[in-house]
Amino acid sequence: MKINKIALLTLITLLITIGQAPINHSAIVGITQASAQTPQARKAEADTLYNQGIQQYQTSQFEAALRSWQQALIIYREIKDRQGESWALGNLGSAYHYLGNYPKAIEYYSKRLAIARELKDRNGEGQALNNLGVAYQDLGDYPKAIEYLQQSLAIKREITDHKGEGNTLGNLGNVYYALGDYNKAIVYQQEWLAIARQIKDRHSEAKALGNLGIAYDALEDYNKAIVYHKQSLVIFQQIKDRNSEATTLGNLGLAYYALGEYKTAIECNQQSLVIFQQTKDRDGEATALGNLGIAYFFLGDYQKAIDYYQQYLAIAREIQDRLGQGQSLNNLGYAFYKSGNLLAAEKTLYEAIKAYESLRDKKLADTNKVSLFDKQSSTYTNLQQVLIAQNKTDAALEISERGRARAFVELLASRVSTNNKQADKSPQSPKIAAIKQIAKQQNATFIQYSIIYDYFKVADKQQLKESDLYIWVVKPTGEVIFRKVDLKSLWQKDNTTLEKLVTQSRLGIGMVRGGRAGGIIASQNPDAAKVQKPLQKLHDILIKDIADLLPKNPSDRVIFIPQDSLFLAPFPALRDESGKYLIEKHTILTAPAIQVLDFTHQLGQGKKTNYNNALIVGNPTMPVVSTEPGQPATKLNPLPGAEQEAKTIANLLKTKAILGKDATKANILQRLSTADVIHLATHGWADDNRGLGSWIALAPSAKDDGLLKAEEILDLKLKAQLVVLSACETGKGKLSGDGVIGLSRSLISAGVPSVLVSLWQVPDEPTQYLMVEFYKSLQTQPDKALALRQAMLKTKEKFPSPVNWAAFTLIGER
Repeated sequence: MKINKIALLTLITLLITIGQAPINHSAIVGITQASAQTPQARKAEADTLYNQGIQQYQTSQFEAALRSWQQALIIYREIKDRQGESWALGNLGSAYHYLGNYPKAIEYYSKRLAIARELKDRNGEGQALNNLGVAYQDLGDYPKAIEYLQQSLAIKREITDHKGEGNTLGNLGNVYYALGDYNKAIVYQQEWLAIARQIKDRHSEAKALGNLGIAYDALEDYNKAIVYHKQSLVIFQQIKDRNSEATTLGNLGLAYYALGEYKTAIECNQQSLVIFQQTKDRDGEATALGNLGIAYFFLGDYQKAIDYYQQYLAIAREIQDRLGQGQSLNNLGYAFYKSGNLLAAEKTLYEAIKAYESLRDKKLADTNKVSLFDKQSSTYTNLQQVLIAQNKTDAALEISERGRARAFVELLASRVSTNNKQADKSPQSPKIAAIKQIAKQQNATFIQYSIIYDYFKVADKQQLKESDLYIWVVKPTGEVIFRKVDLKSLWQKDNTTLEKLVTQSRLGIGMVRGGRAGGIIASQNPDAAKVQKPLQKLHDILIKDIADLLPKNPSDRVIFIPQDSLFLAPFPALRDESGKYLIEKHTILTAPAIQVLDFTHQLGQGKKTNYNNALIVGNPTMPVVSTEPGQPATKLNPLPGAEQEAKTIANLLKTKAILGKDATKANILQRLSTADVIHLATHGWADDNRGLGSWIALAPSAKDDGLLKAEEILDLKLKAQLVVLSACETGKGKLSGDGVIGLSRSLISAGVPSVLVSLWQVPDEPTQYLMVEFYKSLQTQPDKALALRQAMLKTKEKFPSPVNWAAFTLIGER
């Protein structure tokens, strides 16, 4: 089970430059009431407020700094001081940035950028672009972050601002670190390091060295990470930056943890603790205590670990650090579990969940909620372990459900609520009685998976590994059965993991370049054994132990509630020992949480799908787009098969398809809100880093790039009962505790109860065939899940390989 690594890892510092106006002492001295309204006096007043804001910002009084700069901004605008206005806007952006309100920060940075360009203030322009890049990185929009930072870098080099150039290079390194491109991150950090040494900026040199250490840590080159952290440490010691020295010692400890050198890690954190105590940095002191607890935990000295965690918790409570309370309670509860004190572990982990959930604000942006929930996810799985150890299987299911798709549930609750007061409240996660009721209401069998991790000693160090797969089967009668599958043999005997097995099953099906996803589609794998072996192995893990609990009637629905990589598992194509595919035995749907099904049912309740009121789009004139951050954009290939698919379906539904240049984003957006059925046959792309950047390709126009993104769909209000995204990988996106962040989640949040998406890149001809069969079946019976099953089986007869028929999945209502 995961111990929260936030207690261990110090994140890379992002440099947000604050422009400073000169303090005009002569103007400030002698201001009187009589002269207060003169332009010079107003300018002095604004400058005073401005510099007051800087002092407040530097002493962490961010709300006060905001007020000072907002007052300064009003005066600068009143006296038409554009340079002062620019500075105030930039600093307001920095304050909002620090407070985590990234959209507001971007708004102010953008206004500052516009004025800097108007004034031809190249330094201010470079600063604004840098800060925009950092803000977009924090939003997870890495392509935009790179775009702005590259523009900033060009200006910094043009005006020979070496310090600013170095800062921007460091921030570019941070973006590539966030993208997981650690080698590229290292290149940028090394460039920053070279500049810092050239201009003798010791503080930046130390930070660049520290960032290099963190990058090599991510590459698991811990010895090299230690070398860089030690160099960084020496400089921080020389320049007497005590807090950075303590933080770097903590990072050194992290590298030593990874090498299994726990005693050395303890020495580093003991030194870090002493410095934080000397500088009276209570937050740093708490982190060092938590890290010491983790070191003793790894050494198997659970009592000593518990002592340190309790000290960490005491400080977190004293300084009212709710996040720290959640982390310390989580680690404390897990240590109680490993020491065999199950009752104390259960009580403490429930307290950890309560502390974490107190951080959740209904007003937080959806992306921030998802990120926050993901950081808290390990506590829910830790508690499941403790409850299962006590045979409290129903309570463990409640916690499993409580720990998934919470942000999604809040979005849906606000969508279906007709009561404003009710909409302002976060919906409670369902208890076992409600879970049973939802199964009865759906008249379906639920299968909920939970992947459990634990620490194991491998090669003389503790490593986090898959331990068990918990499976709950909830029957439409309300009966709940728990089964457990041992996952340890996967890495102990087969040198693989469940995640790798899911990937192997997809790769075994076959993938090559070409077709419907910005140039990527699957092809049939000529080696049938390579297809069948991972599909059967995955069946053995996911289905075999619960096969006796599943319905015997193939028309009875089975709804899978996956977790993590299992959202990408090809459930219809899983094969039993006799060679039968799962779709041959069951009607299959998926959902990110049981409670989500309750809301999709409410979205579709009492509404009949009018298939004659359909919006059918095929093969738009393709836009120019880049699917790799920092790479040049290219025009997507046309899709004649998608055009034929759209025409055939439109004829079936007695409407006219929108094709080519007519299928502009603006035109389609106008029509989306009135259609009962939406079918989009075009290119699609899944953003695995941010999720909300996932898109469907439509024809561009002078006003837009033609990409309909998940983040735009999230804000729409749709009446459609069914949306079919006949494009590649539209069911993929960013995997999170909230499910898959991407197109399907956005569409359901926008009010659509049933969404049909694909999990991999499908060739044109079988896709066209499957989709036509799907709509033919819907004309004779309304059950979308049954219609999809029949279409899959018919497609399988004509195109036997699972690559051709198993990619599509129905999410939500039948």
